[in-house]
Amino acid sequence: MELRREADGIHMMDGEGREMGYVLLRPAGGDRVEIVSTVVQQQMRGQGLAAQLLEAAAAELRSQGQRAVPVCSYAAAWFARHPEQGDLLARQED
Repeated sequence: MELRREADGIHMMDGEGREMGYVLLRPAGGDRVEIVSTVVQQQMRGQGLAAQLLEAAAAELRSQGQRAVPVCSYAAAWFARHPEQGDLLARQED
């Protein structure tokens, strides 16, 4: 498995270069980035790949000094389950 940072987000590829899933990121002004969508191929679901994608997105945002605006329901739920990542969330007043 390989994680690739692309202009639109982070893509997870298998050993043969096929996409297994992705998390889409969209600039939202200033240091804010919207997490728009988290998708894992149907046959790959239930293996923790979406969580790995969100972990990679969180690490990317942290390294860039950016804040997350979770638009997709999976991202919102992931942040709720990982309060230790709460410092990455953009506040309403930001």
